[in-house]
Amino acid sequence: MRPRDVALALLVVVLWGVNFAVIKVGLHGISPFVLGGLRMVFTAFPAILLVERPHLPFRVFAGFALTSFLGQFGLLFLAIKIGMPSGLASVVQQSQVFFTVLLAALVFGERPRPAQLAGTFVAALGLSVIGAQSGASFPLAGFVLTILAAAVWAVGNLVSRSLSRHGPVNGLAFVVWSALIPPVPFFALARLAEGPGTIGASFRAMDARSWAAVGYLAFGATLGGFGLWNGLLKAYPAAQVARFALLVPVIGLGCGTVFFAEPLGTAQLAGSALVVLGVGLPVAAMWVERRG
Repeated sequence: MRPRDVALALLVVVLWGVNFAVIKVGLHGISPFVLGGLRMVFTAFPAILLVERPHLPFRVFAGFALTSFLGQFGLLFLAIKIGMPSGLASVVQQSQVFFTVLLAALVFGERPRPAQLAGTFVAALGLSVIGAQSGASFPLAGFVLTILAAAVWAVGNLVSRSLSRHGPVNGLAFVVWSALIPPVPFFALARLAEGPGTIGASFRAMDARSWAAVGYLAFGATLGGFGLWNGLLKAYPAAQVARFALLVPVIGLGCGTVFFAEPLGTAQLAGSALVVLGVGLPVAAMWVERRG
């Protein structure tokens, strides 16, 4: 990769790694569903005025929006809201990789390679180690919600895979137009799950830090991160680009420790290392195969 593109890949890693700490800041006194809705509103506007709508059936936009956006962000935000450490959340979210492998095998009949199966086993072991620490260090419900968020994200990945059936699609435009769908469901969830006064109370509680968090989540993590990442995937083999994503939990754990003093015991560090190793095994195997 050219040095410029390596720098862009590392920038994406930072944008996505810091994202988890920003979520925790944004949730201070605010409903997780309101925060999710605002993230989607500013992901769609004003960008939607600048990019053409991809020629895709509505069901494709809806499938991606209701999984990768509404499902993933709703569950993840709720997990962090009830006490899941932002650093560990960044690690557990990477389990979406092996959920994607398993679902692709069930839906598309794609047989997992030995490296993928080995990686799945190692990552599952790491998640078990982290989950065993719940209770004293963080709520089990937060851990389960983060796992569910990763699983729903994996379903969204399968929807993204289906884009190839519709010819060339601008990935950033697809993200922007998909973001039109989740705001209303997000705000409806806030009202139904947390009471009719939740939306108003959340807006009254928002300060400069809250709005800055919304701006970062929409423009930095979503538009900036996805836009740069999709550009790199077009220019280089997926395995060459995907390996950079392994650094996201490193940034996430670092931010959680530095900004929030989130405790990291030996077992949590060991479990996190196993998850990153498990996610990285298939990527490393594919990279070695391509170079060979």
